[in-house]
Amino acid sequence: MKTLLVTGGTGFIGSCCIRRAVRRFDTAIINLDKLTYAGNPDSLPNSDGRHHRLVQGDIGDRELVKSLLSEYQPVAAVNFATESHVDRSIDGPLEFVQTNVVGTCRLLEEVRGHVAGLDDVAKQSFRCLHVSTDEVYGSLGDTGLFTEDTPYSPNSPYSAPKAASDHFVRAYLHTYGLPTVMTNCSNNYGPYQFPEKLIPLMILSALKGKPLPVYGDGMNVRDWLFAEDHCAAIEAVFKSGRIGECYNVGGNDEQTNIDIVLTICRTVDRLCPNLPHAPSESLITYVTDRPGHGRRYAIDASKIRNELSWQPAQDFASGIENTVQWYVDPSRWVERVQSGDYRHERLGLKSK
Repeated sequence: MKTLLVTGGTGFIGSCCIRRAVRRFDTAIINLDKLTYAGNPDSLPNSDGRHHRLVQGDIGDRELVKSLLSEYQPVAAVNFATESHVDRSIDGPLEFVQTNVVGTCRLLEEVRGHVAGLDDVAKQSFRCLHVSTDEVYGSLGDTGLFTEDTPYSPNSPYSAPKAASDHFVRAYLHTYGLPTVMTNCSNNYGPYQFPEKLIPLMILSALKGKPLPVYGDGMNVRDWLFAEDHCAAIEAVFKSGRIGECYNVGGNDEQTNIDIVLTICRTVDRLCPNLPHAPSESLITYVTDRPGHGRRYAIDASKIRNELSWQPAQDFASGIENTVQWYVDPSRWVERVQSGDYRHERLGLKSK
């Protein structure tokens, strides 16, 4: 059984990939996660010690990372660990620098030391996969797509540290020969996403009759990617991606923010026809746009499609239907996130 070191595996994308790996492959996952507010062990398969073990800790803790690498001898390291919420980065940018830059560099340094001690066969097969974002490219005009050759131009205190972490990954490849590969993805959505993000926030607010805040004029455009499809892309890059390459992963499904919210409202109303505040569209309120809000992001995913034969299985219509239905159905996960119980238990506190 192959062992992978996964960092940030209780987050939205990391947990999705772990669920897939445990379900589909004979793989052991050592999951190192700091368990911040957005890290939810409820999103993970059982930590049975054979297929999955959750270790609470920081990727910046070099001694801990070194001990895990030494004890479990993983064949790869996959880095999902990141602070990712743009609004929070505006309020507190230094935490994003600490995790996304300093933490990534410390992780890379320990992985470099580990790989240096491997025999030649193990060195040839080792992979260090870094998962990043399309936000490092900045903002597009009305036309054009981000390619792997698009110059970096980050516009927020979230995307700037992510861009820096990408540069360090490249530096470790070219300076030390660390066998790295990188992905840059568009906006993700799907089940188990923490409800500070646009889609789950709007679904859960619509169900409860709360205001649905839309930034600015609502015409900011994003390319949307179903999380399971993103994980399938990561698997393809992990198995067959070329060392030193970056692969853009997108859903080829551009939507304005206001169209997203309207689609959610109509889907919620159809699935829950007896809501007292219907139509949910009446809950939409426009709020002041956030600073540095990119107007349009869109990914050219032709490289991963042509080289690795990957393409999304879900379009936005089917993906959003599945997602709204998942949040509408009675769910222990949603209940515990909204009550905060998932955090109270982890912190040794009594549930409120």
